[in-house]
Amino acid sequence: MKRIPNASEKVLTDFVLKHVERGAEVHTDAWAGYNGIGCHRFDHVITNVATSEDPAHVLMPEVHRVVSLLKRWLLGTHQGGVSHEQLDYYLDEFTFRFNRRRSRHRGLLFYRLLEGAVATDPHPYKSLISESSRLIRPRAESGTEGHTPFFLIQ
Repeated sequence: MKRIPNASEKVLTDFVLKHVERGAEVHTDAWAGYNGIGCHRFDHVITNVATSEDPAHVLMPEVHRVVSLLKRWLLGTHQGGVSHEQLDYYLDEFTFRFNRRRSRHRGLLFYRLLEGAVATDPHPYKSLISESSRLIRPRAESGTEGHTPFFLIQ
Protein backbone atom coordinates (compact mmCIF):
# COMPACT_ATOMS: atom_id res chain seq x y z
CA MET A 1 0.00 0.00 0.00
CA LYS A 2 1.10 3.51 -0.63
CA ARG A 3 -0.37 6.87 0.21
CA ILE A 4 -0.97 9.04 -2.84
CA PRO A 5 -1.52 12.82 -3.03
CA ASN A 6 -4.77 12.56 -5.03
CA ALA A 7 -6.76 10.30 -7.34
CA SER A 8 -6.00 12.13 -10.58
CA GLU A 9 -5.34 10.21 -13.78
CA LYS A 10 -1.65 11.13 -13.79
CA VAL A 11 -1.06 10.01 -10.20
CA LEU A 12 -2.97 6.74 -10.58
CA THR A 13 -1.37 5.89 -13.93
CA ASP A 14 2.12 6.64 -12.60
CA PHE A 15 1.45 4.43 -9.59
CA VAL A 16 0.29 1.49 -11.73
CA LEU A 17 3.23 1.91 -14.16
CA LYS A 18 5.69 1.86 -11.25
CA HIS A 19 4.17 -0.97 -9.19
CA VAL A 20 2.34 -3.40 -11.50
CA GLU A 21 4.11 -5.98 -13.63
CA ARG A 22 3.96 -5.65 -17.42
CA GLY A 23 1.10 -7.63 -18.94
CA ALA A 24 -0.87 -7.87 -15.70
CA GLU A 25 -4.64 -7.61 -15.63
CA VAL A 26 -5.69 -4.50 -13.69
CA HIS A 27 -9.24 -4.38 -12.30
CA THR A 28 -10.69 -0.98 -11.38
CA ASP A 29 -14.01 0.69 -10.93
CA ALA A 30 -15.17 3.28 -13.47
CA TRP A 31 -13.42 6.21 -11.75
CA ALA A 32 -12.16 8.58 -14.49
CA GLY A 33 -8.72 8.68 -12.88
CA TYR A 34 -8.09 5.13 -14.09
CA ASN A 35 -8.71 5.94 -17.78
CA GLY A 36 -5.00 6.18 -18.66
CA ILE A 37 -4.17 2.69 -17.42
CA GLY A 38 -5.52 0.86 -20.45
CA CYS A 39 -3.32 2.91 -22.82
CA HIS A 40 -0.21 1.25 -21.44
CA ARG A 41 0.99 -2.31 -21.12
CA PHE A 42 -1.93 -3.64 -19.08
CA ASP A 43 -5.19 -5.43 -19.70
CA HIS A 44 -7.59 -2.99 -18.00
CA VAL A 45 -10.86 -4.49 -16.76
CA ILE A 46 -13.40 -1.86 -15.67
CA THR A 47 -16.29 -2.66 -13.36
CA ASN A 48 -18.88 0.12 -13.23
CA VAL A 49 -20.19 -0.16 -9.69
CA ALA A 50 -22.75 2.63 -10.14
CA THR A 51 -24.62 0.89 -12.97
CA SER A 52 -24.52 -2.59 -11.48
CA GLU A 53 -27.30 -4.10 -9.40
CA ASP A 54 -24.72 -5.71 -7.11
CA PRO A 55 -23.10 -3.68 -4.33
CA ALA A 56 -19.40 -2.78 -4.56
CA HIS A 57 -18.35 -5.32 -1.92
CA VAL A 58 -19.81 -8.09 -4.11
CA LEU A 59 -18.28 -6.82 -7.36
CA MET A 60 -14.78 -6.22 -5.92
CA PRO A 61 -14.61 -8.32 -2.74
CA GLU A 62 -10.83 -8.40 -2.37
CA VAL A 63 -10.51 -4.61 -2.37
CA HIS A 64 -13.27 -4.20 0.19
CA ARG A 65 -11.85 -6.99 2.37
CA VAL A 66 -8.42 -5.34 2.53
CA VAL A 67 -9.87 -1.88 3.18
CA SER A 68 -12.22 -3.12 5.90
CA LEU A 69 -9.40 -5.05 7.59
CA LEU A 70 -7.17 -1.96 7.41
CA LYS A 71 -9.90 0.21 8.97
CA ARG A 72 -10.53 -2.38 11.69
CA TRP A 73 -6.80 -2.66 12.41
CA LEU A 74 -6.33 1.12 12.62
CA LEU A 75 -9.40 1.59 14.82
CA GLY A 76 -8.75 -1.45 16.99
CA THR A 77 -5.00 -1.75 17.39
CA HIS A 78 -4.20 1.94 17.15
CA GLN A 79 -7.54 3.26 18.46
CA GLY A 80 -7.67 5.55 15.40
CA GLY A 81 -4.61 7.46 16.66
CA VAL A 82 -2.52 7.44 13.49
CA SER A 83 -0.58 10.57 12.59
CA HIS A 84 -0.28 11.77 9.00
CA GLU A 85 3.52 11.65 9.28
CA GLN A 86 3.53 8.00 10.34
CA LEU A 87 0.76 6.70 8.03
CA ASP A 88 3.19 5.23 5.47
CA TYR A 89 4.83 3.17 8.22
CA TYR A 90 1.45 1.89 9.41
CA LEU A 91 0.52 0.93 5.84
CA ASP A 92 3.84 -0.94 5.51
CA GLU A 93 3.21 -2.80 8.77
CA PHE A 94 -0.35 -3.69 7.78
CA THR A 95 0.81 -4.94 4.38
CA PHE A 96 3.55 -7.03 6.03
CA ARG A 97 1.04 -8.60 8.42
CA PHE A 98 -1.66 -9.09 5.77
CA ASN A 99 0.71 -10.81 3.34
CA ARG A 100 1.83 -13.23 6.06
CA ARG A 101 -1.49 -13.84 7.81
CA ARG A 102 -1.62 -17.49 6.75
CA SER A 103 2.05 -18.30 7.16
CA ARG A 104 2.69 -21.76 8.56
CA HIS A 105 6.24 -20.92 9.55
CA ARG A 106 5.96 -18.24 12.25
CA GLY A 107 9.73 -18.24 12.79
CA LEU A 108 10.22 -17.03 9.24
CA LEU A 109 8.13 -13.94 10.02
CA PHE A 110 10.66 -12.75 12.57
CA TYR A 111 13.51 -13.71 10.25
CA ARG A 112 12.00 -11.66 7.38
CA LEU A 113 11.41 -8.74 9.74
CA LEU A 114 15.07 -8.79 10.79
CA GLU A 115 16.13 -9.19 7.16
CA GLY A 116 14.15 -6.06 6.25
CA ALA A 117 15.54 -4.13 9.22
CA VAL A 118 19.12 -4.94 8.22
CA ALA A 119 18.48 -3.92 4.60
CA THR A 120 17.08 -0.52 5.65
CA ASP A 121 19.17 2.52 6.48
CA PRO A 122 19.23 3.44 10.18
CA HIS A 123 16.81 6.10 11.40
CA PRO A 124 17.50 8.12 14.55
CA TYR A 125 14.73 8.06 17.12
CA LYS A 126 13.86 11.72 16.48
CA SER A 127 13.12 10.94 12.82
CA LEU A 128 10.68 8.19 13.87
CA ILE A 129 8.53 10.27 16.20
CA SER A 130 6.39 13.23 15.34
CA GLU A 131 5.35 16.25 17.34
CA SER A 132 2.24 16.73 15.24
CA SER A 133 -1.09 16.11 16.87
CA ARG A 134 -2.99 15.76 13.59
CA LEU A 135 -4.68 12.37 13.45
CA ILE A 136 -6.35 10.36 10.72
CA ARG A 137 -9.53 8.77 11.97
CA PRO A 138 -11.04 6.45 9.35
CA ARG A 139 -14.78 5.90 9.54
CA ALA A 140 -15.79 2.69 11.24
CA GLU A 141 -18.44 1.82 8.68
CA SER A 142 -17.34 0.44 5.33
CA GLY A 143 -19.67 2.41 3.05
CA THR A 144 -19.01 2.77 -0.62
CA GLU A 145 -19.70 6.48 -0.86
CA GLY A 146 -16.94 8.57 -2.42
CA HIS A 147 -14.36 7.27 -4.81
CA THR A 148 -11.18 9.10 -3.84
CA PRO A 149 -8.79 6.68 -2.10
CA PHE A 150 -5.94 7.91 0.09
CA PHE A 151 -3.92 4.77 -0.52
CA LEU A 152 -3.51 2.09 -3.14
CA ILE A 153 -2.79 -1.58 -2.89
CA GLN A 154 0.52 -2.60 -4.37
